[in-house]
Amino acid sequence: MGQELRKSLTDLMTWYEANKRDLPWRQNRDPYRIWISETMLQQTTTRAVIPYFEKFLTQFPTLYDLARAPLEQVLSHWAGLGYYSRARNLHRSAQALVAAGGFPENFESLMEFPGFGPYTSRAVAALAFGQEVGVIDGNVIRVLCRYKGWPVAWWKSSERNKLQTEIDLWAQQGFCPATINQAVMELGASLCSPQRPSCFQCPLRTNCKAEKMEKPDHLPLKKPRRQSEIWLWEVQLFSHQNHFALIPNTYAPFLRGQWIFPGQVQQLNSKPKSYDFRHNITHYDIFVTLVSPQPTMESVVEAEGQWIRPEELSLWNPASLLKKTLNAKDGKEAKCEAEHWV
Repeated sequence: MGQELRKSLTDLMTWYEANKRDLPWRQNRDPYRIWISETMLQQTTTRAVIPYFEKFLTQFPTLYDLARAPLEQVLSHWAGLGYYSRARNLHRSAQALVAAGGFPENFESLMEFPGFGPYTSRAVAALAFGQEVGVIDGNVIRVLCRYKGWPVAWWKSSERNKLQTEIDLWAQQGFCPATINQAVMELGASLCSPQRPSCFQCPLRTNCKAEKMEKPDHLPLKKPRRQSEIWLWEVQLFSHQNHFALIPNTYAPFLRGQWIFPGQVQQLNSKPKSYDFRHNITHYDIFVTLVSPQPTMESVVEAEGQWIRPEELSLWNPASLLKKTLNAKDGKEAKCEAEHWV
């Protein structure tokens, strides 16, 4: 089995050197550049990330530049990538890494910093510092499941650990861990595609179990779709001198941990009869209604809130849900004025 794996990896390395894409974060093994790219690549395609990556690195060329920058500036250069908690964690981690003297060289230590989960920690440790660990993303899951012929429930921790152990083994075969990991990811992003994989060109074809079963596109298993949840969000818009109050989101399951308007949420079994507008975030089906600010909420706003101008909203939270909420308020006010005029 060891000789079979080493032969497969040798073929994979040869293929990778001949076919790898010229990506801006592959120019060197700078941990900062690798960290930024891997964070951006979560939930975003490579083609979409490249211009954002280059723009971000122009504005924040080093870890120290990112740490010193105001959070609002970081968020403005993240706009368009979505999942803004990633940008906030980048900023927090940059400050913590500077205070710690730079990047630790192993994934166990990197895991202690904000936003460094198992994937990002292992990616930086392997790609920048050569630690013999594997990196698991969607492309790697697809390659491993097909190569091993494993119909595993990869979305479950116990099954995912099986895949992690396997890719760790691949990184421990005497090849450069950075190159092995990037080669597997490159293969998954190109030949080993979700539909109609190009098996006849694949360097792992000889020992690929799914290819031998003639069922490569049957693996990996598809993750069951999460059932949609219906939520009613009653928003309380506190305003003062053309400023609106935002508070940290500790009460709603969507946009968790981000700055949002005060209010309350309630999970429903069916669509409400009355609401101002509807919005979807992943599996959350959100029905928004604007209600009068409650005196009981004033203490929360005074203790935890921030007063911002409408034009500053995207700097605090660029989520379209908040913009739609302000637009709904303007629309209701305009309607009331028109009715009153008539």
